Amino acid sequence: MSNRIIRLPAVKDQTGLSRSSIYLRMSKGEFPQSISLGDRAIGWLESDIEQWLEQCISASKK
Repeated sequence: MSNRIIRLPAVKDQTGLSRSSIYLRMSKGEFPQSISLGDRAIGWLESDIEQWLEQCISASKK
């Protein structure tokens, strides 16, 4: 598992989701929560995003 922190542009690239979709899904508990990196910076654990993507892929193949 990677403890690498990725920022919003990388999350958007990896997931194909827009900024608003990411935040909407986070508020519904359907997307990994962000981590505070300071007063005005957030990021996500790359491993959390990869795991979420794997779950989406598995669910779509059922």
